Amino acid sequence: MSIVRLENVSLAYGLRPLLDNVNFAIEEKQKICLLGRNGEGKSSLMSLLIKTTLPDSGEVNFQKGVKVGALLQSLPDADDRTVYDLVAEGLDELGQYLSEYHTLVGTSFDDPAQNQSKVLDKMEKLQSKIESLDGWTFQHKIESMLKRFGLSPEQKMKDLSGGWRRRVLLAKSLINEPDLLLLDEPTNHLDIETIKWLEARLQEFKGSLLFVSHDRAFIKALASDIIELDRGNLTTFNGGYSDYLTAKEKLLEEEERQNQLFDKRLSEEEVWIRQGIKARRTRNEGRVRALKTMRDTYKSRLSQQGKVEIKISEAEKSGRLVVEASNISHTFENGRKVIDDFSIAVMRGDRIGLIGANGAGKTTLIKILLAKLTPTEGSVRLGSKVQVAYFDQLRTGLNFEQTVFENVADGHDFIDVNGKPRHVMSYLNDFLFTAERARTPIKALSGGETNRLLLAKLFAKPSNVIVMDEPTNDLDVDTLELLEDKLSEFQGTLLVTSHDRDFLDQVVTSTLVFEGGGNVNQYVGGYLDWLRQTGGVLPVESQFVSDEIKSVSNEKTEPAPAIQSAAKVNDLKPKKLSYKLKLELEQLPAKIEELEADQANLQTLVNSPDFYKKDHQEIERISKSLADTEALLNSTVERWLELEDSQS
Repeated sequence: MSIVRLENVSLAYGLRPLLDNVNFAIEEKQKICLLGRNGEGKSSLMSLLIKTTLPDSGEVNFQKGVKVGALLQSLPDADDRTVYDLVAEGLDELGQYLSEYHTLVGTSFDDPAQNQSKVLDKMEKLQSKIESLDGWTFQHKIESMLKRFGLSPEQKMKDLSGGWRRRVLLAKSLINEPDLLLLDEPTNHLDIETIKWLEARLQEFKGSLLFVSHDRAFIKALASDIIELDRGNLTTFNGGYSDYLTAKEKLLEEEERQNQLFDKRLSEEEVWIRQGIKARRTRNEGRVRALKTMRDTYKSRLSQQGKVEIKISEAEKSGRLVVEASNISHTFENGRKVIDDFSIAVMRGDRIGLIGANGAGKTTLIKILLAKLTPTEGSVRLGSKVQVAYFDQLRTGLNFEQTVFENVADGHDFIDVNGKPRHVMSYLNDFLFTAERARTPIKALSGGETNRLLLAKLFAKPSNVIVMDEPTNDLDVDTLELLEDKLSEFQGTLLVTSHDRDFLDQVVTSTLVFEGGGNVNQYVGGYLDWLRQTGGVLPVESQFVSDEIKSVSNEKTEPAPAIQSAAKVNDLKPKKLSYKLKLELEQLPAKIEELEADQANLQTLVNSPDFYKKDHQEIERISKSLADTEALLNSTVERWLELEDSQS
């Protein structure tokens, strides 16, 4: 039975459709993964289901009495609220009463400023309200939930790490026993053990589940069905992730075949009507109208978003030894030892993954190996000719006040990529940044766009050692898989920390595992190989804020920039043409031919391999001239059709 049904729902951001006349239903106990490129509208669909957004048209119908819980991307503030208070918020008015009562129970009357009688009077009133709502049952449920999730009710949010604050949010979303639970990128910034814990809790969940995730292992563990949001359309794929991949490939092949047939027919009709212009013959007016319809269809057809094109700039080979660490130990200021007597020789071509809980010391070890941090004990020696490209999960290498272009260009219009000059705008286009988006300040980008920019900046720099600290957050699955392919082809040395188990299995050949108490051990193979060798038990992330990383900010996803749609031709009623309009009509065919020739010449210039080697101003001038010529050609042809229709 359907608990939620979307009927002919449309929602747009600017002129771009995020949902285009969508019909979709969520059934009881169904576990659905929602996939889609960054900016396609996944979070917008979630907002419809939690009723914070209304559709532009259509209806979102809920079964009577259905309760919805949600775990969204943004973390709760690290403030003075207690864990109990935040979880109780999931019960709305009742939760407020329970939270206030819980606070008053802990009141100390040793302070003379406290008025005991007032406090007791307030407790009595709250008790009455709670009893009227059968609230003591939920009081027990909160206590049971906190115990099950390993949470301390009096712990303040400001003292919790990001992973534990997300755990509190999940408890809040479940406390009201929702029939439908919505999760938006729930694994972001969680370590592997916490993700596995989350999987287990969600597998126990008895209601329906709709979640957005880029973590393929997480998707495979939970999803019974896949839905994909693509260019405003929502497509349902029955079965798990592997079934989706097979069906999606066939779907895209069929779409491409249909588009090719349509484009061939449109091209044939364009040739026919141009021949009609030159010959001045009477044409089939029905065929002309059909061509106009085809043109409108072509203009409104949203092509699939292009894929990121990643090219890694490789420097000359490093020495055979990349880095050698001898008997290193490191202790934080609070006395906690994260690395204890660890030694390693990283050789050229090694591909090493680091696995461990948040705060275990993975980033610390990387900084020590890169000689950016001096260990408490032991020594580190870098090899010769080492050139490092470092992907920092905290994005400290970016200037958020500058534009995308400025962050990559570094004051220049061209950059060298594998020894060849590339115009920065052309290079950014490989990472799906339009000219408009390239001139946008970074602070206005979504999380996915920011990570794509980090990749663009990282790979523009020649390197023979790539170090990546949690690179998979906010990347869509297509970009993630392409990144895996390119890293697999990289001839240099790779060090990577990641909570994405599939990603580790695809790109590393050995793992360094933080097993607690400062013990770091090396294993052959990726995550699954380590799992087979040891059973895969790791210490759970410390409940308190990590000494290593005090905070990891979550970016709010912003809607992608609107795609401008072509203007429609105004309908004109047939009328007799004046002498002036007849003269204009007679001159239009020659003008069209002239514009077509200009367009072809400019397109040849832009397509030439040396185009982006030209001066920046020349590139802008030619590109603008081509766009203007195409616009003028289209408007001229449309004008010719209007005048032809008017005299018929």
